[in-house]
Amino acid sequence: MSENKEIKDDKNKEVAQPTKKRNFKNNIFWIYGIILLGILAIQFFNFGGTPPTVEYNQLKSLITAKEIEKMIVVSDKKIEIYIKPSLLSQQKFAELTEKKIDSQGPHYYYNINLHTLERLEEQIEQLQKDFAEDDKIYIANNVRTDVWSEILSWLIPIGLLVFLWIFIFKRMGGGGGVFNMGKSKAKIFDKEDSQIKINFADVAGLVEAKQEISEIVDFLKNPDKYTKLGGKIPKGALLVGPPGTGKTLLAKAVAGEAAVPFFSMSGSDFVEMFVGVGASRVRDLFAQAKAKAPCIIFIDEIDAIGRSRSTRVSFSSNDERENTLNQLLTEMDGFDTNTGVIILAATNRADILDSALMRAGRFDRQVMIELPDLIERSEIFKVHLKPLKTAENLDVQFLAKQTPGFSGADIANVCNESALIAARKNKEMVEKQDFLDAVDRIIGGLEKKNKIITSNEKRTIAYHEAGHASVSWMLEHAHPLIKVTIVPRGKALGAAWYLPEERQLVTKEQILDEMCATLAGRASEEIFFGRVTTGALNDLERVSRQAHSMVVYLGMSDKIGNISYYDSSSENEYAFQKPYSEKTAELIDTEVKIIIEAAYQRAKSIITENKDKVEKLAEKLITAEVIFTEDVEEIFGKRKFENQQRNEEILQLNKKSE
Repeated sequence: MSENKEIKDDKNKEVAQPTKKRNFKNNIFWIYGIILLGILAIQFFNFGGTPPTVEYNQLKSLITAKEIEKMIVVSDKKIEIYIKPSLLSQQKFAELTEKKIDSQGPHYYYNINLHTLERLEEQIEQLQKDFAEDDKIYIANNVRTDVWSEILSWLIPIGLLVFLWIFIFKRMGGGGGVFNMGKSKAKIFDKEDSQIKINFADVAGLVEAKQEISEIVDFLKNPDKYTKLGGKIPKGALLVGPPGTGKTLLAKAVAGEAAVPFFSMSGSDFVEMFVGVGASRVRDLFAQAKAKAPCIIFIDEIDAIGRSRSTRVSFSSNDERENTLNQLLTEMDGFDTNTGVIILAATNRADILDSALMRAGRFDRQVMIELPDLIERSEIFKVHLKPLKTAENLDVQFLAKQTPGFSGADIANVCNESALIAARKNKEMVEKQDFLDAVDRIIGGLEKKNKIITSNEKRTIAYHEAGHASVSWMLEHAHPLIKVTIVPRGKALGAAWYLPEERQLVTKEQILDEMCATLAGRASEEIFFGRVTTGALNDLERVSRQAHSMVVYLGMSDKIGNISYYDSSSENEYAFQKPYSEKTAELIDTEVKIIIEAAYQRAKSIITENKDKVEKLAEKLITAEVIFTEDVEEIFGKRKFENQQRNEEILQLNKKSE
């Protein structure tokens, strides 16, 4: 998921940095290209023409007819054969005159490839044995040395190699060339730069995070306020949170509020295929930052270089990455405390970062950025709804309730998708149903109404989904139902939508009720059809994971006891053995199976007791394909339990605080 992005009007949109126009007048490489092409043309093309080549039989006829004026050896493999000028007007020599081969004055000549000079002289002498002495011709030696050809034969290959070397290494070294590979790739936004127009007001939600991070801005604006009392300015803050919660956006807001130079770089930008480049870029980055202090360095996705260093040599996956990390650790702990350089970093995998990077003195603060709660989602919706033409009666709090667990990026996607859906339906404004369709589209995927499903398959899907809906309606701690559909969506053949209560703590009874409702689909299949299908694969996966977590991590098994084998530090991620014995592993498997089987039998019992109602609900689902809370309430009666008290309590407390 992408980071939570702000939506602003056209005047406040981030201005893309203008592309620099290349100055071809000052670019000397195109001149090199022209020179190289010219050299190749001179070397491989004879613009004066190429003399025709004759074979020995043709030469024999020329000698016999006494048409040759002279023959000259010009190289160890070639002889020039000159024709008498008085004969050039004949048609048989038109090939020479048309090509205008003129080497010495008005003479024209042929070439003959020479194999053995002695043998050729003997043959020519034999042909002229009956000639008068004045008519005989002899082969003269005038071996010519082509100095330019020899020079070019050396220069061209060397020039090509140099050209390729410059071209390849310029590409490998980025814009600065191979000699600038060790330079930092950070984008620098100066305080006069108009690109950063984001401030804390543009970041919806994240109240606690903004409050903590705003102190860093105050440090940069008024450092004397803290240093005069003997305090030290924090060196760094680590923004930790799930993807899409707004870590990068918050860093931009810090830069906009502080109005100081802002160095932005990704963790992967440090690492290259060449040894030492990453460490060199770290040094250059901090050198530039010190020169522009006070300033902020922002490293996004720092886990690309900050991953925990392996203690096993065989598991050292990337020595260059570890060298880069070592240099980063040195630089962060090496500059003076009051230089005014503060480091911000963002990651969603803080558990895998090296402990040396996390200690105080490097990242003094960890700012947790969690998924937004109900109130924060309302604020985020208000930000992203500004550019949309929405209906006047649109309830933002209702939309926030429909999107539990959504990040800021997800909410932005919902708003955009709802506008696209409304436009597809040729509406003048975005309405409530468009937002609900957008939520369904994002959670479940695109509807596939044309997918071919037989009547038996449709009936099985309907009873499966009716089982989920019925059991969740009958259990106290199960999530309340919103909608059930048997229209295929994404990879699912059917789906049930619930409105989960946002809990900070989850009890064992709540987990067991959720597992029972999840297994109710398969239980319904077995009760009504006497068989089970593969449609419960996702249900079984979720239930198995929940039961395993209860036993192994959460200490909710009487036989295992209050023991947790959860490794929050991920230090044993590559361990070859489990943190418990084989006997305990067998006991864990048994306990997981017992928990799942108990939930399954409980689901079967509830469906059996309400078999007529479940069947009625399934038949209605077959006919309508989509049913809502009102339809379930019509069959089963009003739900006995209301577990939305916490959401209402949150809204009431928020109104009081306002």
